[in-house]
Amino acid sequence: MNMATDPAKISPLTELLQRQRASYLAAPNPDYAIRKERLIRLKAALLKYQQPLVEALSQDYGHRSVDDSLISDIMPVVNNINYSLKNLKKWLKPSRRHAGILLAPAQVKVHYQPLGVIGIIVPWNFPVMLSIGPLVTAIAAGNHAMLKLSEFTPATNSVIKQLLAEVFEESHVAVVEGEADVAAQFSALPFDHLLFTGSTTVGRHVMRAAANNLTPVTLELGGKSPVIIAPDMPLEIAVERMIYGKCLNAGQICVAPDYVLCPKAKVAEFIQVYQTKFQAMYGTITHNKDYGSIINARQFERLLTVLEDAKAKGAKVIPASNDVIDSQHRKLATQLITDTTEDMLLMQEEIFGPLLPVIGYDSLDEAISYVNHRARPLALYVMSFDEASQQKILKQTHSGGVCINETVFHVAADDAPFGGIGPSGMGHYHGKEGFLTFSHAKTVLSRGRFNTGKFVHPPYGTFIQRMLMKLFLR
Repeated sequence: MNMATDPAKISPLTELLQRQRASYLAAPNPDYAIRKERLIRLKAALLKYQQPLVEALSQDYGHRSVDDSLISDIMPVVNNINYSLKNLKKWLKPSRRHAGILLAPAQVKVHYQPLGVIGIIVPWNFPVMLSIGPLVTAIAAGNHAMLKLSEFTPATNSVIKQLLAEVFEESHVAVVEGEADVAAQFSALPFDHLLFTGSTTVGRHVMRAAANNLTPVTLELGGKSPVIIAPDMPLEIAVERMIYGKCLNAGQICVAPDYVLCPKAKVAEFIQVYQTKFQAMYGTITHNKDYGSIINARQFERLLTVLEDAKAKGAKVIPASNDVIDSQHRKLATQLITDTTEDMLLMQEEIFGPLLPVIGYDSLDEAISYVNHRARPLALYVMSFDEASQQKILKQTHSGGVCINETVFHVAADDAPFGGIGPSGMGHYHGKEGFLTFSHAKTVLSRGRFNTGKFVHPPYGTFIQRMLMKLFLR
């Protein structure tokens, strides 16, 4: 049987993966010094290109705040590299495990081995952090990687490609661009692990494609992340703690507050406090350099459609500022929305933008029940200084992560896992958990010259075997 493959029938992506795998197999387990040197060079390149990256991000968005880009896209990656460099030697050390009396005398260790070639599918909302961020962990774990960048960030992609080319050969780290058809081909490649960041809908397609190759996946998805304002919480503080998470990148964040559950009697006050705080932070948004635009016309029109659908079905919309919606620059202040119903698009899909439903509740139990009767979110935000209320919400709800009296900043916790649950995702890639995600934990049992295993060999029923049965079957 002829198993040869016709080179003419191999797609460019498959050929690239084959070159990466061959390069990996030529040096399948780089030592600490090599990994450290790669991370140091990557950090130097990232710092060198930070200004071109900031300019490219603003170009792709129409306008994006310089500080938003530095704080949310570049700084987290630099911190991730520093954290990985600090901990890498410890992570690489084999973990000694207990062999137990049954296996004695023997030594058991777990060795952490690179998986091989990692596929990383990157969204458009944080194209630097969500590409180079997981790449850092993949490199720390000793892997090669292929990155599929979003077609909606061409200027940023160009800088990322140039940056990475200065540090890595294409056979080690490669950048792939293209539309949805390329993304579909990419997710169907037989990677050793595939990381996807994006919507739950697309995540299902990615997982289905990966299943054909039995490729393990990490899915960082999204969902509707709630803010629960407990009855004890002063609204001034609640708004101060949550508004940045809603306004950063104009709300185009997978962990942005999606809706607010507020004591019913305080809803009007919440809206007033939010308006006051928003105007103090941004004033007018049209020419404000600190407030970003929606990424493109497609996303802007989607948000307007969701907003009009809510209005048509009886919702009340209160803008957070006196600005009209700026279609030319694709800017809109937070639109605070009350009187929502479940048939509104607003309440059925992740908003991913500056629309904020505010829902009143009569009791904390009612708020918890509201969250629990919906898909498990990527994040949940608790606004309360009452420890009993905090613990009640923590213990009675499920979410990928939680912030108490804060929003979104848990994503920047380098020494902790980040990921979803259920429809909001699976797996982690931050912290030590990220290193483990991109590593194979290989159990190694070793014996010396003395062999106790022979005592359980047939023929069965010997005196030693009977003693072993009595000792261990009790």
